Amino acid sequence: MARTDNDTWDLASSVGATATMVAGQRVLATREGLIDDPFAEPLVRAVGLDFFTRVLDGDIDLSGVDPAFSVRRSAEGMAVRTRHFDRMFTDATAAGVRQAVILAAGLDARAYRLPWPAGTVVYEVDQPEVIEFKTKTLADLGAEPTATRRTIAIDLRDDWPQALLDNGFDRTQPTAWSAEGLLIYLPPQAQDLLFDNITKLSAPGSRLATEHIPDFDVFEDERSQRIAERLKQYGHDIQFSDLVYHGERSHVIEYLTALGWQVSAQKITEAYTANGFTYPDDETMTPFSNLSYVSAVLGS
Repeated sequence: MARTDNDTWDLASSVGATATMVAGQRVLATREGLIDDPFAEPLVRAVGLDFFTRVLDGDIDLSGVDPAFSVRRSAEGMAVRTRHFDRMFTDATAAGVRQAVILAAGLDARAYRLPWPAGTVVYEVDQPEVIEFKTKTLADLGAEPTATRRTIAIDLRDDWPQALLDNGFDRTQPTAWSAEGLLIYLPPQAQDLLFDNITKLSAPGSRLATEHIPDFDVFEDERSQRIAERLKQYGHDIQFSDLVYHGERSHVIEYLTALGWQVSAQKITEAYTANGFTYPDDETMTPFSNLSYVSAVLGS
């Protein structure tokens, strides 16, 4: 179903199901020993989407979805992504930052699994149903956050900056921000507004991690449509072309630079090499070879 201005979701539908998919990939990366996220698997299983459960149980061979897919390959791709965002947070706290915001938090368990220094406050921002589900599921598991965790149950299309401020966010202190796997689900003008708001709320020394994808056509090309059709054979009906907002949008690196951020970017091919992996050179992955992982620090 195509996006609308006021659409909502839980973790089994629409954009929420993509968060569950990403958490499923974190399970595979954890099993391969590439990252350590002990909460990903119980969270994915609690969502209860049959396709993802069957993948984790080994009942679905990923190569049936795309001949180039495999458990190891999926795990390596998610390890590269997860390490990028983990590193931003750990580098930030090593530099003295004690306030973090995870935008569109989904099933992100960093508030529970990263070694946050004493006194760190981690804000998680997402749809109310998503926040409620994750909080309850982790509480039922007996999991305890490793930082002070404050949840902001709000749609990012609403006044989330004010909601942060109303819940103790201190704009005078530097903040570590993550916008992971988020930008493609925002209209072009909303992407700009997101970065504008982050900048307004950020003190000098704040840090930001996100991605830059120069060409969104990769989500609706023939290859993507073919994968979507194969997924339907397994009862999985995510249609990425319906969830992604297309249209010309700002260049992430240039836009952040203009806002006063000191930006560095690493092409995904380089990120694979830096993590000891080889980027796959085939029809499935070549269209994404221009993706960059972005890190930024706000100047004075």
